[in-house]
Amino acid sequence: MSKKNSTPDFVALVQRYAELGSGPKAELRRAAKPDDLQLVPAFYRLLPGIHTDAKWRRVVFFLPFVRHADNDLRLGQALKQAGISEMRLFQVLRSTKPNDLIQLRRLAQQAEPAMHWQRLGESLFYWNEAQKRRLVEDYFTPIP
Repeated sequence: MSKKNSTPDFVALVQRYAELGSGPKAELRRAAKPDDLQLVPAFYRLLPGIHTDAKWRRVVFFLPFVRHADNDLRLGQALKQAGISEMRLFQVLRSTKPNDLIQLRRLAQQAEPAMHWQRLGESLFYWNEAQKRRLVEDYFTPIP
């Protein structure tokens, strides 16, 4: 990916995901929660030589459901654009681990967003309460 202590290259991860066959992609898609990926061989093939901790599981959990695009769209904006209701977004905000990510992935499945994976990957990799707040702030930020 990248040098130690620097931000990983999530766009390269998306490219490696695109090169997987349909079987491995289906294995990743079927994971019901991020920790389920620990039992999926495709997860380890996608991240060779990388310590696959919870940060990576969060990122890979979303790979099958968000396309890469060269744009400035943020996830909150994409959810708003797709017509996701405020109520559903705030359910994500109020949920705790791992339900917050499970619910957020459901919203992504419904919205089918296309966005720049470097930005999205960083949000998921460093997922915390501040990232949740940023998601909501982006939802209410008009798209230029």
